[in-house]
Amino acid sequence: MDDTARHAELDLIADWPARPWLLGGLGALAGLLIHAITGEHSPQGPAEAGLCALVTFFALALGFCLRERRPLEPLVFSGLLGLVMGAIAWQATAAEGHRAGGEFAFAAGCFFALSALPLFQAGFHRTRLATDYRATHFHVWSDAVSGGGALAFVGLSWLALLLLDGLFGLVGIDAIGDLMREDAFQLAWSGGAFGAGLGVIRNNLKVIGALQKVVMLVFAILAVPFAAALLVFLVILLASGGKALWEATDSATPILLTCAAGAFILANAIIRDSDEDRSPSRIMQIAAAVLAGVILPLSGFAAMSLGIRIDQHGLSPERIWGVIAVVVACAYGLACWVALIRGRKAMWSVRMRDANLHLAAGVCVIALVLALPLWDFGAVSARNQVARLEAGEVSPEDFDFSALRWDFGDAGRAALAKLAKGEGEVAELAAEAQAQQARPYGRVAAPAPRRIENLVGLPDDEATRSAFVAFLRRQPWRCEDSCRVLEVPEEGWRHYILVQGLDVQHLRLTSANGELEAFFPGRPDGAVSLPDPPAEDATVEVRDVTVRQVYIGGKPVGSPFE
Repeated sequence: MDDTARHAELDLIADWPARPWLLGGLGALAGLLIHAITGEHSPQGPAEAGLCALVTFFALALGFCLRERRPLEPLVFSGLLGLVMGAIAWQATAAEGHRAGGEFAFAAGCFFALSALPLFQAGFHRTRLATDYRATHFHVWSDAVSGGGALAFVGLSWLALLLLDGLFGLVGIDAIGDLMREDAFQLAWSGGAFGAGLGVIRNNLKVIGALQKVVMLVFAILAVPFAAALLVFLVILLASGGKALWEATDSATPILLTCAAGAFILANAIIRDSDEDRSPSRIMQIAAAVLAGVILPLSGFAAMSLGIRIDQHGLSPERIWGVIAVVVACAYGLACWVALIRGRKAMWSVRMRDANLHLAAGVCVIALVLALPLWDFGAVSARNQVARLEAGEVSPEDFDFSALRWDFGDAGRAALAKLAKGEGEVAELAAEAQAQQARPYGRVAAPAPRRIENLVGLPDDEATRSAFVAFLRRQPWRCEDSCRVLEVPEEGWRHYILVQGLDVQHLRLTSANGELEAFFPGRPDGAVSLPDPPAEDATVEVRDVTVRQVYIGGKPVGSPFE
């Protein structure tokens, strides 16, 4: 580490009495700005979302890296980070409904921000791959502890306000409670409390460093049984020939990746940031080597599990993001294997620390690239799904046309429209998916013309039949099994009751548009609650009321209606 970087490092951890006040004011100001941008509601459009992200990430980044001397660098870094995250939030919001996976892109941007912050604090912008690993490792953990402590302080500050509100309420003063219900105050108070708490903790990072060692020791103790459990799991999985992966649900991949991440964290908790600080226990060192060695097998099995799902169901935006996560995990696992093989015994931890720094920088760049709107994973998924359908890898009955309608953005809807222009069953199912007004979940329903045969008692006229077909297309979860249709005589319009199990749906068919419309009929007088309390001298009486109600097998179903 050069002298400039070392001085910057000391500035970050130096005691600065004004820091809590500055960060408290910065947090309160950020809260007020967010309220000014959004008003009394959450961000409604791309511009609001982008501005909120800019303010939030600028304030957070500056809170973690602001120093007393040479504050220009932290200001520039925080401003650039805020602009990048604001642009990502704007793009993700603007593309909502048009491009798939906007939430994953924003999550990638957040991961970039979390990775870039400790690298900047450690001086990576000056020393690049020669950055001191000890400094990077220290800032990763100190930022995590500082952020958690600041959040805890926010909770305590609100608890103090609640106690004060209760105290002053005893003497009839409700000003604090009224203030707490104001959105502007809530944001300003939370932001100010977070900043003040963060400033106090950042002024005591030397104490946090000692606490970090305690946390590392606890993690190191957990590493031994966790390493043994992972070894047992891998042995059982290999002995079964990977059968569990074939039978598992989609949860197998995230579970395996989470275990791989846990192994990585616990292994680093043992090797620490230098050989001098590494745990001297022989058992723990073996556990660290085991944990580092199982990351690649766990990632490999996660890749197999995800590959099975893709082979069975094709690509989707979520699975593509899963592939990216698996590739990153495999890269870390491979780096650990290289460190174990080349480093042998004690030297493997040194090589693993170097690999950690290089991979952190690389993944930070990858996360930023993925957060940008360079690829449309919805379009990739739509092409893959249509190709599987056209190749006969999936039958029309099993194909998820609803995914094209709802999950793949504009590219999916364009592919669905193209399929609907064709002929046969595929075109029929595609047209039905186009008519959906809500995303159906669960088993793919049979097409409406098939389900119409399940309607017992349907009047035998073309207008009514066409209206019910259109209704079932809009609500594809209905009438997979037998339903009953009852017609209630009305003057000037047709009233139908659709009974599915114990569910009773009232439908109105008018000649205006020829469509069935759901409605809720009036309840009988005896079932209507009074809107206002009755007068004290109001007459109380009992009346005999005749009501209508659906009966099946002599038993009432649904509510009475007029």
